[in-house]
Amino acid sequence: MPPSRRGHLIDLRPLRESPAFARMWIGSTLSGLGGQLTIVTVMLHVFDLTASTFAVAMIAVAGLVPMILAGLYGGMLADAFDRRRVALIAATVSFASTAMLAALTWTGAETIWWLYGLSMVNAAASSVGLATRTAIVPRLIPRELLAAASALNGVSMGMSVMVGPALAGLLVALTGFGWTYTIDVFLMLSMFLGLWTLPKLLPEGTVVRPGLASLVDGWHFLRKSVNIRTQYLLDITAMTFGNPLALFPALGTVLLGGGALTTGLLTASVAAGTFLSSLFSGRIVHYRWHGRGIERAVQAYGGAIALFGIVLLAGVFLPGATEQSPNVPLLIAACVALALSGATDNISSIFRMTMMQAAVPDTMRGRLQGIFVVVVAGGPRLGALYVGALATVGALWFPPLLGGILVIVIATWIARLTPGFRTYDAENPTA
Repeated sequence: MPPSRRGHLIDLRPLRESPAFARMWIGSTLSGLGGQLTIVTVMLHVFDLTASTFAVAMIAVAGLVPMILAGLYGGMLADAFDRRRVALIAATVSFASTAMLAALTWTGAETIWWLYGLSMVNAAASSVGLATRTAIVPRLIPRELLAAASALNGVSMGMSVMVGPALAGLLVALTGFGWTYTIDVFLMLSMFLGLWTLPKLLPEGTVVRPGLASLVDGWHFLRKSVNIRTQYLLDITAMTFGNPLALFPALGTVLLGGGALTTGLLTASVAAGTFLSSLFSGRIVHYRWHGRGIERAVQAYGGAIALFGIVLLAGVFLPGATEQSPNVPLLIAACVALALSGATDNISSIFRMTMMQAAVPDTMRGRLQGIFVVVVAGGPRLGALYVGALATVGALWFPPLLGGILVIVIATWIARLTPGFRTYDAENPTA
């Protein structure tokens, strides 16, 4: 069916045409749900132990260096060995670290340093696993379905982040931290099913063994790839200055009210926007000017984050919220702004992921995906540091308001410096 006759609903052909992709997608969705459950629970756990927004922000910062090293090395592994085996090993490490979180919590032996340490291990393993699984996708489906597959991954992520944080807030409020970690342990088992049934996936083309030569080879390719480099810069700008996640526990306590449930709702709102934009991506995946689409989506993302800051500023003049009694109108407005941010970020992600998978040759795909994971996951961790530091010396509303404005200005400037990026054509992909 030609693009003009397609509806707005998501294209499901990748699931129908590739059973292997469908199994991996289901496994990633269920394990992603558990992963989000644990991420939010660790945030709440640290806040419960310290009552410090900065301590919550430092969870993300602590995982930054391990995540960067693991992402880069994991990408090299994915370009040198069977990608199925690399992904399975990464999943095993994630499973073990989550099981230890549960065991420590049930025995009362958890400390903030254990939470930080195991979060670092999880960040590293997740970095390797995500880079490897993403590099696998183009081997399972044809190029013309890559954008649709990226939209399906948006549905997976949206469902995981939408349900996981809300469920985490509910479980923590009703049963405590131990059960939440335990549920993730069981959900992680689905990842093994999705990966175990994949065929052997050795990289195509010339294989470069992991090491300095492989890293330099990937760096030289990236240095010549203006389009890939530009999308990295745009994404890290958005995630550094426009990621207010570390504020959520404090907002549920002192500004919006509602405690842990508010933390879950705010995080789930971002995912709701991601989910809905993927669900109605039928026309979006056929837009061929991906560079222009990324630029506009990032600018819109900055606008949504600035709107979130304005909502929080209004909360300063409408006091009265408590942990037990939230300010419902403000909470709804904050959730709408965050849903808009999730939708615009996901649209950008669809175009970015498709560009990465279509324009980068298979022999380089693991290394470039490793760098991509570092950018995607490293940006939010820098953003956590930005938000935590600014919130410590100023008001909670200031980091998102200033950050949203900075995202719009910097993204516009970067795109103007690379006019070729704006004319990138998905029908003729070039790195």
